[in-house]
Amino acid sequence: MDKELPDWFVEGYGNIWLPYAQMQTVDEALPVVGTDGVTIELADGRKLIDGIASWWTACHGYNNPDMQEKMIAQVKNMSHIMLGGLVHEGAATLAKRLADLLPGDLNHVFFSESGSVSVEIALKMAIQYWTNLGYSGHNRFVCFQSGYHGDTTAAMSVSNSGGSDEAGMHKAFSGFLQQQFLRPLPVTEAELAEFEAFLSTHKDQIAGLVMEPLVQGAGGMKFHGAETLAAISKICADQGVLLILDEIFTGFGRTGTMFACEQADIVPDIICLGKALTAGTVAMAATVATDKLYGAFLSDDPDKAFMHGPTYMANPLACAAANASLDIFRDEDVLERVKRIEGHLSQSLEQFRDLPNVVDVRVKGAIGVIQLKNIDDPAKLRAQFADAGVWIRPFGDIIYLTPSFTVESHELAALTQAIDKVLNITD
Repeated sequence: MDKELPDWFVEGYGNIWLPYAQMQTVDEALPVVGTDGVTIELADGRKLIDGIASWWTACHGYNNPDMQEKMIAQVKNMSHIMLGGLVHEGAATLAKRLADLLPGDLNHVFFSESGSVSVEIALKMAIQYWTNLGYSGHNRFVCFQSGYHGDTTAAMSVSNSGGSDEAGMHKAFSGFLQQQFLRPLPVTEAELAEFEAFLSTHKDQIAGLVMEPLVQGAGGMKFHGAETLAAISKICADQGVLLILDEIFTGFGRTGTMFACEQADIVPDIICLGKALTAGTVAMAATVATDKLYGAFLSDDPDKAFMHGPTYMANPLACAAANASLDIFRDEDVLERVKRIEGHLSQSLEQFRDLPNVVDVRVKGAIGVIQLKNIDDPAKLRAQFADAGVWIRPFGDIIYLTPSFTVESHELAALTQAIDKVLNITD
């Protein structure tokens, strides 16, 4: 970085503990001074086209003026109020809108501040569901290899983002975490039959099955078909196993439909939402349950109430952001933009398939993935991408794009041209 670093960076950077980073050896983070549309402005004057939308949250781009206007109005009126014994218009409106958007009878919305916590809440709901019905022993979960559901304790226990029995990036905690039923994702008829037999054998121990529908995100952007999702859903229903879908990554248009589960025409017992829920503006998540699951908590017995309560749940500012984002989905043809992005990525990424280090190229909705044989130095690639004018953050063995839905064709072209430049340097 040639230009002088800003004072705030020099004075404060040493006190920041970065995510997923070995702080002794990690390259210095890039100081950001502004965002606009799909562009990140750095302190040294460079402007990078963001290819991953801040971990796929900023679905409508940065600094959307309609969202800003509604959030400013909200913060002037009421920035926060506790939801314990009180409620506000934004929360009630958002809960109703989510219930109306989601398939089936997913009608009961429990708000929180982060995706990981929304998964923790879902797991607690599932366990207490069985307890409230008078069944004991339903205290383990079925999860899949290469799945990722967050970094909090129970969420880690149902994650396997490394794709092995060593718990991937959570292996340091393997002796601490509860042992769940970790399974390969069944795809073939034989695998599905074996999986159903497994559930039948262990269903009295199982509180629920948790999975990412259609795309396993942090586990390597691995895809499976809607028919696989539908088959797993049917097996769960036949065996009386609760199905929890983690749509924190896949929800709100990312896979081409508002929610990924729509493509399989299924309704889970619980769905987890986050990330793009507020379009990358304010931290917020939601765990939404069906009428059946919610009904198990209704009782004259206070011990059957769901005992969970995040301090900032249904924060009014976050609700305003989420409602503003849903206004954009309602008023603009956002899913058509996703379809356009899918077409562009399908065509432009195909050129990389025959490169010697490329294993696979795949596209789903506004997700484009180039899987390599190996990436020896992801940090070096990130720096090369920044030098090429884009923000792309490879991990594991993949280079991926999850751009904002507002990205223009020339900006998508710049992203793929940067990948071409960097891969040819690397190869």
